[in-house]
Amino acid sequence: MATATTANSLAFFDRWRVVLLLMILTALGHFNREGLAVAGNKVFMGQLQITEVQMGWVYTTFLITYTIGMLPGGWLIDRIGSVKALTLFGLSMGTFVALTGILAWTANVPLVLWIGLLVVRGLAGVCNSPLHPGAAHVASDMMSQSHRATANGMRTAGALLGIAFSYPIFAWLIDHLTWPWAFVVSGSTLVASGILWKLLVTPLVPVAQAKIPAKNSAADSQAAWAILGQANLWLVTLSYAAYGYFQYLFFYWMGHYFEKVLHLPDPESRQASFYIFLAMSAGMAIGGLGTDFTCKLLGTVVGRRSIVMTGMVLGALFALLAVNMSDYRSVAICLAISMGSLGMCEGVFWTAATDIGGKSAGFSGAFINTGGNIGGFISPVLTPLMAQTIGWPGAITVACVIAALGGFLWFVIHTPESVQQE
Repeated sequence: MATATTANSLAFFDRWRVVLLLMILTALGHFNREGLAVAGNKVFMGQLQITEVQMGWVYTTFLITYTIGMLPGGWLIDRIGSVKALTLFGLSMGTFVALTGILAWTANVPLVLWIGLLVVRGLAGVCNSPLHPGAAHVASDMMSQSHRATANGMRTAGALLGIAFSYPIFAWLIDHLTWPWAFVVSGSTLVASGILWKLLVTPLVPVAQAKIPAKNSAADSQAAWAILGQANLWLVTLSYAAYGYFQYLFFYWMGHYFEKVLHLPDPESRQASFYIFLAMSAGMAIGGLGTDFTCKLLGTVVGRRSIVMTGMVLGALFALLAVNMSDYRSVAICLAISMGSLGMCEGVFWTAATDIGGKSAGFSGAFINTGGNIGGFISPVLTPLMAQTIGWPGAITVACVIAALGGFLWFVIHTPESVQQE
């Protein structure tokens, strides 16, 4: 009872300070994830003679192991608490990012380097699995019903800030430190951020710490698996898989599209990618605020449905416009609107995940994210394969159709109201 009282009386400023720290940790996590794509375009597929398809398998290996580790990671979050799980993420993911750079001193042949990348990035994927379910768990613990979508939108906006800044900053690190040292510096920064997260946040998250089950782990595990019987969980997961397919295509291949298909010089390609991901970050923050506002006006079900359907359909339409243009500025503007619209949906998915899960919010968030990453790990390999036969515009058009269908699924989704955890 004392812990619950402390949690309920936690200052408004402290709650949003935790959200800010979540944004920073998430931003650094995605900066380190996207750094590989920056190095792939700049170094691996050029200087080091790794092919597009081989690089696609490196991206997909990360996503496969990330997806395999997701449900165990969600179970772990509900067992040890979200703060410890996110600390573990920072320490382990940062270590394997640094090891990516160390490969340079042990693998000088392209085939050996490629195999090394598969192994190291595969292990990094497992370590990355607690990030988003754990962060959504914290947001659910800390925020009231009327601010949860906003908090989830803000922390996921941090992910896109990390991706956006990876293009100019990671490329700068490669130019000035060489690519191996760029990975070592980037990974070490994430390790440090994991330590700081633990030190700064532990006193401010009493709810998350109080929720660690100590009396009946077997019953709680059964409750976690029981939520798999909820139709809404499967429908939201299927929609998020479509979202992930569309989103990850641009995460990994947008820079390549600008450079190899539109034949942009490297500086212009970096700049375009930077602003497009900034637009998606802004869309996530605005979408979170808009979701909470719309739900107050229209109710939870209709409010969430309107945000996701609008975001995913507009995202698909503007991406279709982009691939039918030749001027790179017009392409960049349309893709920025597309990614910004898509970003509006992110807070809804994660708020719905924690609402469906209840006391097993970590597990339900991990389940939905598993679906998102099944879509996500298919996209990096399937897209270049399709591009070989129907061209890059055709491959992107397929992704647009998938995204729109994922949005229309919300016609039949009825997620519950947010419930303050006890």
